[in-house]
Amino acid sequence: MITRFRFFAAVLTTTASLIAIAQIPVKRFEPVSFSQVNITDRFWRPKLDKVATATLQACIFQTEEKTGRIRNFEKVQRGKHEKHEGVYYDDSDVYKALEAIAYSLKNRPDAELEKKADEWIDKIAAAQQPDGYLNTYYSLVGLDQRWTDMEKHEDYCAGHLIEAAVAYYNTTGKRKLLDVAIRFADHLDVTFRQPNRHWVSGHQEIELALMKLYHLTKNDRYLKLADWFLDQRGRGFGVGKIWDQWKTPEYCQDATPVKNQKEITGHAVRAMYLYTGAADVAATTGDAGYMNAMKTVWEDVVYRNMYITGGIGSSGQNEGFSLDYDLPNETAYCETCASVGMVFWNQRMNLLTGEAKYIDVLERSLYNGALDGLSLSGDRFFYGNPLASNGNTARSAWFGTACCPSNIARLVASLGDYIYGKNDSGLWVNLYIGSNTTLKIGKTDVPVQMDTNYPWDGSVKLTVTPAKKTPYALHLRIPGWVSNVPVPGDLYRFQEESPAKITVNLNGKPVDYREENGYVVVNRTWQKGDVIELTLPMDVKRVVAKKELVAANDRVAIQRGPLVYCVEGADNNGQAWNLLVPDQTTFTTQAYQVSTEPVVAIQAEVPVVGPSADGAGVMTERKKITAIPYYVWANRGKSPMQVWLPTKAKRVKITD
Repeated sequence: MITRFRFFAAVLTTTASLIAIAQIPVKRFEPVSFSQVNITDRFWRPKLDKVATATLQACIFQTEEKTGRIRNFEKVQRGKHEKHEGVYYDDSDVYKALEAIAYSLKNRPDAELEKKADEWIDKIAAAQQPDGYLNTYYSLVGLDQRWTDMEKHEDYCAGHLIEAAVAYYNTTGKRKLLDVAIRFADHLDVTFRQPNRHWVSGHQEIELALMKLYHLTKNDRYLKLADWFLDQRGRGFGVGKIWDQWKTPEYCQDATPVKNQKEITGHAVRAMYLYTGAADVAATTGDAGYMNAMKTVWEDVVYRNMYITGGIGSSGQNEGFSLDYDLPNETAYCETCASVGMVFWNQRMNLLTGEAKYIDVLERSLYNGALDGLSLSGDRFFYGNPLASNGNTARSAWFGTACCPSNIARLVASLGDYIYGKNDSGLWVNLYIGSNTTLKIGKTDVPVQMDTNYPWDGSVKLTVTPAKKTPYALHLRIPGWVSNVPVPGDLYRFQEESPAKITVNLNGKPVDYREENGYVVVNRTWQKGDVIELTLPMDVKRVVAKKELVAANDRVAIQRGPLVYCVEGADNNGQAWNLLVPDQTTFTTQAYQVSTEPVVAIQAEVPVVGPSADGAGVMTERKKITAIPYYVWANRGKSPMQVWLPTKAKRVKITD
C-alpha cells in the first residue's frame, strides 16, 4: 500500500497568539455528561450490562492475571530493579479499563467492581514519582531515559490516565486518581510548555485528555498546554528524533502545522485523537485556524476516505490511510479504535458547529464500524473490521497490542455522553436512545424522558416535565439517512430517491417547526407533561458508491435506518459470494435472531449461482437470501460475509 505523502507550507503560530485571539467560548451547546443520564434503551441497555460484566471481566483477567500490566505498577511500588513485562505502552490499557469501569459503575453500580478499581488506583498512585511523572516502563528500565524518545507513548499513557481520572471522579466523586492525573499534567506543563522544550507526541491522545481536564477543573493551564502540544506539530521538531523508515512525518500528522492541514494522512487512530483535541480547542477558544482546518480535513475523510460502515483506515501497513477512494473490502483494516475515534471527533465537531451532519457520521461509526468490534457475548473482539470475508475471519479473546477491547468497552459504557446537549435556551437530542435525564434550562430543572425502539423502528417519544412553564427551543436531529444522502458529500448515495417523510406531533397533534442545521426545532413555552413525538421512515435502502470507489463498482450495499447490512453464510446455506442483487430487487423485513441478539433482518429473492446438477457447469436459480446488521456478523463461528453485493455477473477469464 502506498501511503500518501502530502506537504504544505508551514505558517508559524504560537500558543500565546491562540489564547489572545479569542477567550469567548463558541460552543453552540454543551454535551450532557454520562453521569447525568440513565439509559433504559432496549437496544443499548443489554450491551451496557454486557460490558459491565463480561467485557470488563475479560479486561480485568487479561490486565491483572494473564499479563503483567498491573504487576508492573506493583514492581515500581516495591522500588526494586525488576523487569518490565509487556510493551512500553501497556499502562494505557489499565487506564482505559479503569475509564470503562467508571462509566459502568454509573450504568450498573457494583461494589466489588468499584473495590477492584480502588485497588488498582492505590497501586497506580503508589507508582507515581515525587515530581508527578508516572510510567512503569521508564520507572523500571531507568528514569534517566524518560522523555528521550517521542515514540515511546509516555504522554499517550498520561492522556489515558487523565481520561480515566476524570471519568472516575464524575461517577464516584473520589479524587485520588484525579489528583494523580493533575500532578502528572502539571509535570508535563513544567517539563515542556513553560520552558518551551520542543516535543512531538508519537501517538496523540494527551491533547484531548488535557481538554477534558480543563473542562472539569476550569484551569486554563491545561487548555494552554493542549494547544501547545498541537502547535508543536509540522515544524520539524520530530524529524530525526521520532520518525524512521515507514514512520514518516505524515504517519503521525507531523508534515505540516495542524492549522494548515487539509488532507488526512497516516495512522488513523493517531489522527482521530489529534483532531478530537484540535476540535475541542477550537470549540472552546474560537480559533479560526483550527476551525477551518478541522472542517477541511473532515471533508477529506468523509468525502473520500470513509467506508460505508463509518470505518476508516484501509491499510494494514500503516494502520491508516492510503490513497483517496482506496477502500478495499476483504482487506479493509478499519481498526475498531479508529471508529471509536470517529465518534470522539465528530462529537467535538458537532459542538464546534452545531451541525447535525457530524452526528450523522458519529451514528454511522457507532452502530456499525465501532459496535462490530464487540462480540454479542461481550468477551470476543475484532481489531480490524473487514467488509468482506472468505470465511476465515474470527473474533479474538485478546491481542498482543490490546487497545481495542478496553477502547470499545469505554465507548459503549460512556454512551450517555453522546445523547443530549443543552445551553441556557435550548435542548438538543442527538441520538435516539431510550433514556432519562434532568437538565437545567436557565434556572429551571427540566426532567426529560425518551422512549423508542430505535434502530428497529423510527418512533421516538420525548416527555418533558419542567418544574414550571419554561421557554426553550427543542432540537431533534433529522438523521441524514432520512434524505437521499447516506453521509455528507457524494461518495455514497441512495439508489432510489425518496422524499423525507418525518412527522412531528406535540401532545398528539401536528406542531409547527422549522429545520435548522439538520435539526427539527420546536420553540415554545413547555409545561409539565408535554409529549413530542417524532416518526422517522425506516425504509430499506440500496446504497451505491461513486465510480472512483472501485471496490464498490457494480455493487450495492443495503441500509435500514442507521444500520448497514451484510450477507453472511450462516444465514444462507454457508454461502455469501454466490448471489446477485439486481436493480429491481424487492426487500422485505423480518424479525430474526442472531445468536442471542434479536434483530430485524432483510430478505429478498435474488439470483444465486451454483454448480449444475451434473457438476459439469454452473446454473442460476432464484433463492431467498437473508441479510443481517453488520455489527452482529461473526458471532456464530467462521463464515463468509459481504457488505457490498454484486448487481451483475462478470465473466472471468481463467488461465493455467
